[in-house]
Amino acid sequence: MESTGDARLELARAVRDACIRAAKEGYENAAISGLCEDGALEAALSAIHMVDLEALVRGAGEHDD
Repeated sequence: MESTGDARLELARAVRDACIRAAKEGYENAAISGLCEDGALEAALSAIHMVDLEALVRGAGEHDD
């Protein structure tokens, strides 16, 4: 059985990892499209804003037994 603290930590890690993936993908896509560094950074930040937090919470809830 997983404690509440462990579940929260797992969720926090999942959110962090999703944000990192989104930022990397957003930056790469923007750079490939020819945006300048500032534009690519803005695209990366925008990608983080679009992370589906509800899906992450649902996914974390699936591990609760």
